[in-house]
Amino acid sequence: MSDTPALPGPESGKAALSRLQPALVHHIVNSLGWRELRPLQQEAITPLIDGSDAVLLAPTAGGKTEAASFPLLSAMEQHRWTGLSVLYVCPLKALLNNLLPRLETYAGWLGRRVALWHGDIPPTARRRILADPPDILLTTPESIEAMLVSTKVDQHRLFADLRTIVVDEVHAFAGDDRGWHLLAVLERLQHLAGRPIQRIGLSATVGNPHDLLHWLQGSGRGQRPAQVVAPGVDLAPRAVADATKVTPPGDIELDYVGSTANAAKVIAALHRGEKRLVFCDSRQLVEELGAALRAAGVTTFLSHASLSLDERRRAEAAFAEARDCVIVSTSTLELGIDVGDLDRVIQIDAPTTVASFLQRIGRTGRRAGSSRNCLFLARSHEALLSASALLVLWGRGYVEPVAAPPEPRHIVAQQLLALSLQEHKIAQGLWDEGWNGLPPFDRGAEPILRHLVDHGFLDQDGELLFIGPAAEEKFGRRHFMGITAVFTAPPEFTVLAGRQEIGRTDPMLLTEKIDGPRVLLLGGRSWKVTWIDWTRRRCYVEPSDLAGRARWFGTGYSGTSYALNQAARDVLLGTDPQVKLTRRATQQLAHVREHNVDTVHPGGTVITRAGDDIRWWTWAGYRANATLTATLAGVTDERQRFSDEYLRLRTDLTPQMWKASTADAVSRLCLPDIDVKAMRGLKFHEALPERLAMATLATRLADLDSATTILAEPVRFTIRTE
Repeated sequence: MSDTPALPGPESGKAALSRLQPALVHHIVNSLGWRELRPLQQEAITPLIDGSDAVLLAPTAGGKTEAASFPLLSAMEQHRWTGLSVLYVCPLKALLNNLLPRLETYAGWLGRRVALWHGDIPPTARRRILADPPDILLTTPESIEAMLVSTKVDQHRLFADLRTIVVDEVHAFAGDDRGWHLLAVLERLQHLAGRPIQRIGLSATVGNPHDLLHWLQGSGRGQRPAQVVAPGVDLAPRAVADATKVTPPGDIELDYVGSTANAAKVIAALHRGEKRLVFCDSRQLVEELGAALRAAGVTTFLSHASLSLDERRRAEAAFAEARDCVIVSTSTLELGIDVGDLDRVIQIDAPTTVASFLQRIGRTGRRAGSSRNCLFLARSHEALLSASALLVLWGRGYVEPVAAPPEPRHIVAQQLLALSLQEHKIAQGLWDEGWNGLPPFDRGAEPILRHLVDHGFLDQDGELLFIGPAAEEKFGRRHFMGITAVFTAPPEFTVLAGRQEIGRTDPMLLTEKIDGPRVLLLGGRSWKVTWIDWTRRRCYVEPSDLAGRARWFGTGYSGTSYALNQAARDVLLGTDPQVKLTRRATQQLAHVREHNVDTVHPGGTVITRAGDDIRWWTWAGYRANATLTATLAGVTDERQRFSDEYLRLRTDLTPQMWKASTADAVSRLCLPDIDVKAMRGLKFHEALPERLAMATLATRLADLDSATTILAEPVRFTIRTE
């Protein structure tokens, strides 16, 4: 590499750089103008070129894309890979769109090609990809599944040359059912390619990267070299209770504003001339705050999942080019989508995880001389406590471990049907080879397979199985497109102003009884409904000066974690987050502590009695309290729901009854009771025996470890005065 411009750096860095393709190094120096590679980019070169599986860990904007792509492009040249050799998988289509120009540039330096395939890509572009596959394909797991089951795709030809799969924002997959789906799809791709496929995960925020890498390796666990690359990151596990308190870098401030209207006033008054990204944790709040900011004369853009693609693109492009403005967003802008150089991040209320907060604050501080910053604006006492608890955890260096949801039986059923579509027929004795023996898609899935056959989802002809009439009826619409995604999208109506799509709204807003005209709030603007096409699920609107309404009805409350609730308990007992608190926040936090003085005690949990209202204040989180409610059925109040903080007990409870009921509770912990209606949120539950579907939901709602911890603590009985 003597004829190639060398990037300055330590000897170890130069040794790694010598392994990059010379033309690539030339362009890094001359086209990008980089004086040096970042530590992550240097340390990733050797393991990735050598074919190791890896997780690359760095803060947002830490150069992870380059850390993966530069070594892989070099390997592509050195080993003379041909055809489609690299899949780059992302959780969001917008993130793929954002990455395409950058990766096209890098690949183009070496004469390699990159293409994009997701739900918005037209058929003509897809046909070009199939006729002449690129070297790198950017896509989603759902689009990979669609390719695998499509009769228009020659899967064996398309994926025959596959060598490596990069999973961007891997933590966003691993914590839910999309992760199980992704793993299963990767195993099927490996089976098609007939060789081990290198797996590389990119993540900004995760508390257990070695576990995440172990998960990502799938059937290759223990068989392939694997490495976590995370220079400068402390990878030692840290418990919440005994974590060393530190003051992390960043300019963080917590304020109490009391309402959405006041939040808009504060945002309008502060940081004028700066570019601000405001995070809200609901689409309704995005719309309401966006409308309030526009009414206050602030240049405001909106982004959330129910806005049309064109609306989001226009907003994000305009925001990226503007200066004195605000964009209000849900978590759609939390991941690495580029919206230009930000000055400020503002959080309304609080996210539910430290990992999410780290993603959001990581959007700032990218400009030289600037620091990462976030202003929290709490609209209620509950939000103030939640934000304080989150910041206490953050100050302790805690990040939630990522864990795959247990017992994904419904994903196993989906995969059996998908493999039947892909191969047209599967053999009774060989079907598990499609996933290379990876649990739970191995022989342990026999009861699910038998149910599919017995109930007509699969037909049997001797030793061969193929798609049956029940699967055709349930999932066969639009060429089985419903089987490609494992998440359930709620039904929504498309909102159109003439031919322009504004976005989508919840149908309940169109059916509620109202007086006067029906006016929607969408895209931060008010729209009067002029006509509803119920058959085609379309709603036609025109601009209106009246106040509109925005609302989306969710699928149910999933609760907050044990760690966050225990941190809230610590706050009530006097722990302050190590950030700047405004005078308002300090005053209101004192009110919160005073109001909850009877609900916490440093020596254990508390049971309060206020008349007939008896509550056990566990501060254990929703899942632990669900477990405790089921386990202590003899003393809990069957008529009342539990919360994150407490569960209600019988009105005639005595200390003696409590002692008798809890004496052996740890040895007989029960899974929570599940309402049959809850199965509607479990996609493909129809392809499971009802008892297995219910067992899956119950297992996922339980937190046995936290419930055990709470039961071991002393309990104090008090009389609470309101």
